[in-house]
Amino acid sequence: MALFAPGLLAQVLFAQVNQLPSELVGVDVVEHIGEKVDLDLQFTAENGYQIPLKQLFHKGKPVLLNFVYYRCPMLCNLVLNGQTAALRDLAWTVGKEFDVVTISIAPEEQFNLAQAKKKYYLETYGRPTSGGWSFLTDFQGNTKRLADQVGFQYRWDEKTQQWAHAAAVMLLTPDGRISRYLYGVRFKDRDLRLGLTEASEGKLGSVGDKLLLFCFHYDPEAKGYVPFARNIMKIGGALSAVLLGVVLSFLFRRERHAPLPSGVATVK
Repeated sequence: MALFAPGLLAQVLFAQVNQLPSELVGVDVVEHIGEKVDLDLQFTAENGYQIPLKQLFHKGKPVLLNFVYYRCPMLCNLVLNGQTAALRDLAWTVGKEFDVVTISIAPEEQFNLAQAKKKYYLETYGRPTSGGWSFLTDFQGNTKRLADQVGFQYRWDEKTQQWAHAAAVMLLTPDGRISRYLYGVRFKDRDLRLGLTEASEGKLGSVGDKLLLFCFHYDPEAKGYVPFARNIMKIGGALSAVLLGVVLSFLFRRERHAPLPSGVATVK
């Protein structure tokens, strides 16, 4: 039996515990915040014709981008279901304040599958989108090029005969820069709202949303927006100062207008 030194044994155990399953090797999301994607890349639209990505980006509107494949038996449906549920809860409407672009990572999938998926999820969404939610398929390998640009790493798994990929969506600015990543199969309404406000560069959202964005910041470990204590303390301090000023002003005015005690003469 081989003997290991305590330090070496710990390293071996650590490697075994943290070793990824073979199905997940090469599957990851590497964030490229601030980088711009190539909007000239072309994809096949639901009608079978090729369109450049820039045709789906409109001035002033952020874009929610996600990669799935339409024959996915489980994870993609969970992501799309969670995304659609969050979009229904959102006060803003797809196609009005922001747009959504869904792209298949499976190069063999054709536009008829995209049509079917679009029909189902638009019916599930239940609001008119004015063409603001596009379901695309690959054209000349551009899906992989775009996925590499946003750091979405996926691969075909021979063992399961499925595409292995992560559960994430990307929020892009109107000019195609990567603003934020959201992870999981369920998305908080607050995270989506703050992420879109951030991606719109202040053009989307009310004063309250922008104030929330000041109080919350994105935490990569929590994979969402969390309270930012320093800014909350700043706001609390400012509000306290304003409140104190109002109270002192009120007391000063009341004292000036209060009647003088009897027997006290005023100086003219």
